[in-house]
Amino acid sequence: MVGTINGLFGVQGWVKIFSYTHPRKNILSYQPWHIDTDGHWQTLEIVTGRVQSKTIVAQIENINDRDQARKLIGTDIYIEKSQLPKLKKDEYYWEELIGLEVINKELVVLGKVSNLVSTGANSVLIVQDKKSKKEHWVPYIKPSLIKVDLDKRQILVDWDENF
Repeated sequence: MVGTINGLFGVQGWVKIFSYTHPRKNILSYQPWHIDTDGHWQTLEIVTGRVQSKTIVAQIENINDRDQARKLIGTDIYIEKSQLPKLKKDEYYWEELIGLEVINKELVVLGKVSNLVSTGANSVLIVQDKKSKKEHWVPYIKPSLIKVDLDKRQILVDWDENF
């Protein structure tokens, strides 16, 4: 998911976009967009878009008035993974980390990554342990982060399970 349609802009069917891309305006460079409406995937082509004050706005092909656009509010925007730029070694998209098992140096399983949060200074893994119902917030930087192994679906961290 790269964003969400979260509002209307003007009277000609333009929509406001909440973008998860960095920088935010990059969402406009990914085309086409895909949305899930009631279990059916639909492809959206962007006619044009721009940064408007503190938000992103876009005109979607064949959406020509507010009533049509209103039906899209709250819809998440997806793209094909192949549209994303290749990352350097030891860099990962957040989506790749969600669901990975997190273990510490003592080989104690802390849980699985349920989400990530950007704090400004660095990202943080939110790790859920379903057994104990504990939630760990583990900084996603060295020295806390030791190794990500996508093949094993594990992240090794230097983190005390009692934090």
